[in-house]
Amino acid sequence: MKKRDFNLTEKEIKLFKSLNSPAKIQNFINKIPVNFEKDGKDTCYSPRKVLKENECHCIEGAILAALILRVNGYLPLLVDLTASKQDFDHVIAVFQKDSKWGAITKTNHYSLRYREPVYSSIRELVMSYFHEYFNESGKKTLRSYSNPIDLSMFDHENWMTKEGELWEIPEYLAEVEHFPILTKKQIANLQKADKIELEANKLVEYKSKSMKRNL
Repeated sequence: MKKRDFNLTEKEIKLFKSLNSPAKIQNFINKIPVNFEKDGKDTCYSPRKVLKENECHCIEGAILAALILRVNGYLPLLVDLTASKQDFDHVIAVFQKDSKWGAITKTNHYSLRYREPVYSSIRELVMSYFHEYFNESGKKTLRSYSNPIDLSMFDHENWMTKEGELWEIPEYLAEVEHFPILTKKQIANLQKADKIELEANKLVEYKSKSMKRNL
């Protein structure tokens, strides 16, 4: 097997190489049902387990997207977005095209989705999520972000081919430096999302009787 195949199976390689653009990868990730963690236990499925279970939530989808990007010649990069205590954090897979940044994400709602590669910096890309990043009460909650994390640093953990879960990645993301996007004064002056925005945020791609995750 070629080095660039990363010890993936022939079936996996064929699938991933057919997804030869960020837009195709995003469409593939969208079609995977949301992992609502129905048994109440937190999960962080590996790419292989996502494919086996045919479900994923935000970080699981981002890790799978990063792997597919890597197979197609991109760096496998994640950016961690942190929220206030009243909301969930989010993780996105980022990529560069023509020196501009874009993002692939897994979300169940309309707003925190794919971003075209038109942003000049990671901060600019992150800020494109700010206005629609609000909780059920309408409070805007996005607070900070990390630099892109290259998942090749976890190659020794076999993150691309591991059968189970990948807790080492979210644990690392929680520890790396994050850059605040707002001052305390700005936070105090934030306006809540209005009624129309709150109604729009009720639109979901996949439904569950008991949704644990807002993202």
